[in-house]
Amino acid sequence: MAYAEKVLQPGETIAYRGNLHWVIYLTGLVLSLASLALLGGALAVQGQALRNGLLAGALIGLVVGLARMCDAWFKSMTTEIIVTNRRVIYKTGFISRNSIEMNLDKIESVLVQQGILGRMLDYGTLIIRGVGSGIEPVTNLAEPLKFHQYVNASAA
Repeated sequence: MAYAEKVLQPGETIAYRGNLHWVIYLTGLVLSLASLALLGGALAVQGQALRNGLLAGALIGLVVGLARMCDAWFKSMTTEIIVTNRRVIYKTGFISRNSIEMNLDKIESVLVQQGILGRMLDYGTLIIRGVGSGIEPVTNLAEPLKFHQYVNASAA
């Protein structure tokens, strides 16, 4: 059972569940593909010293790339951002959990920041500001305008 389901109040229902965009895997994927290119170069080169250097670079790139992808996957699995019919819930972390909950009637504004690539791939940063405080920026959120729409529809 996810965190949001555990903290729902009687009569409260989930209206929308946001998630992180696949772009969080991009750094690890690029490093892994670059290591495959180094491996191909190592197989094609004649000198033993250069081959060993390229193989070492490929191994390091592959390990770092896979570690970055595992880190992104773990972050994706341990992050929840939910709109219910009463509040917005944002939770991060696994062992050390950080959660922020804001009632919909306390929300003053919802900001969506998207760059050019974010608009093309439909991801961005979401910032929710409320009376007295706000929810920390949620970066790389998939479909941030849809999330914004659900917050406004639920608050009305």
